[in-house]
Amino acid sequence: MGSLAGKPTVTTLIVGTGALATLFAHRLARAGEPVALLGSWQVALQALQTQGARQILPNGQVESAPVTVYASPDDCPPVQLALVLVKSWQTARAAEQLAACLAPGGLAISLQNGLGNREILAQRLGAERVLAGVVTYGAFLAAPGLAQPAGEGEVFLEAKPETGRVKALLGRAGFRLRSIPNFAALVWGKLVLNAAINPPSALLGLRNGELMENPSARALVFALAEETAEVARACGVALPYEDASAAVQEVAQKTALNASSMLQDLRRGAPTEIDAISGAVWREAQKVGLEAARNWVMWQVVRAHSAPPVS
Repeated sequence: MGSLAGKPTVTTLIVGTGALATLFAHRLARAGEPVALLGSWQVALQALQTQGARQILPNGQVESAPVTVYASPDDCPPVQLALVLVKSWQTARAAEQLAACLAPGGLAISLQNGLGNREILAQRLGAERVLAGVVTYGAFLAAPGLAQPAGEGEVFLEAKPETGRVKALLGRAGFRLRSIPNFAALVWGKLVLNAAINPPSALLGLRNGELMENPSARALVFALAEETAEVARACGVALPYEDASAAVQEVAQKTALNASSMLQDLRRGAPTEIDAISGAVWREAQKVGLEAARNWVMWQVVRAHSAPPVS
């Protein structure tokens, strides 16, 4: 593990090189923020280093913004703010990486899908250095280092004293922000959306908007939303919306052109986040005496179609 001594401090590090990581890097860099990305996907790191973080604009043109890239935390200077945008199965590795480069007083912000990411980061970094958030922006990679936005959304952040500096950073880049005082409501609110949209979209090969246009697919999405919301309520969680199906429909329509991250993973032959989404819902349901049978089926079928997580 490299020493932090004698290295200049990096203000913002993005852990990950996928669609949302690229989108966040571009928007922050375009706003004049010095941004670095830490990742292991060499093709993406090369593209980001040589071409910058790129985004396809509404008019079809490609806009680039310069960023710094690191393939190892040992090369990275001490970091004040780290946005964690890796898949849930990569969180433990991200925690180890940040232990090597997060500055004293630095903050890691999990903007990931699924349950358990915050706890994994906190176990390694300390709870005082971890903040939870969720993202409802849609995006996919048109090419390594090139993000195609697929629907505007919001960034929801856990309301803590440290939240202010994160909101200031993301606000300068034009992200829509909201603080949620209840962490469980924040995470479960996104989990309902993920459990309802991602597995059906992945298995059916449909974009978010197409799920709403197909009556059978829409019925499945709504059934998953209601089942997951029932588990949340049984766990004592007050969701940030009253009607789970309506909330899912609104997000799907706002991100109509988006191919869910799980669909993108299946198409690339990559591991999915199904264990931290449908699998997590089923495991929590067992604790409160519910079956969550629809989530169990989604969990098993997606697992059967996807590559196993790698260490």
